Amino acid sequence: MAKLNILRYPDPKLHIVAKPVEVVDDRIKTLVDDMLETMYAADGVGLAATQVDVHERVIVIDTSEARDDPRVLINPELIYRSEEMSFSDEGCLSVPQIYDKVKRHAKVRVRALGRDGESYEFDAEGLLSVCVQHEMDHLMGKVFVEYLSSLKRDRIKTKMIKRTRDEERT
Repeated sequence: MAKLNILRYPDPKLHIVAKPVEVVDDRIKTLVDDMLETMYAADGVGLAATQVDVHERVIVIDTSEARDDPRVLINPELIYRSEEMSFSDEGCLSVPQIYDKVKRHAKVRVRALGRDGESYEFDAEGLLSVCVQHEMDHLMGKVFVEYLSSLKRDRIKTKMIKRTRDEERT
């Protein structure tokens, strides 16, 4: 397994729409394993392939307390969205140390392929629901800060550019 480089906002590659995975082969399984290692190393609860500059519809998630219940979502689709909405603080491995409230569907039902290539479905609410919707946005080329006001988004963009520049100097 290998730890992958996570793209940082406002990298334009974060806005590339991911293509469906044609076949779940060894290459995709290795990608999944590397994404899990990367997500755990960064102390995240979710990671989309787009964030590691692979533009295919692959997501890994682990919202468990013990960090021992990884979920793999290949070609995920939302087949149900509740009318009820909820606001919760979101953060993102591509926008480190930035958190803000985003409005999402309170409950969703997801259909995806697992690491084994088999189709499965599950219901999600709470943090898992937020995480699924957040990561699926990445596959569509959308970063959570795009839900915020243009003023907040511009401030975050400026802060991220400065932070990246400062890190490159050290």
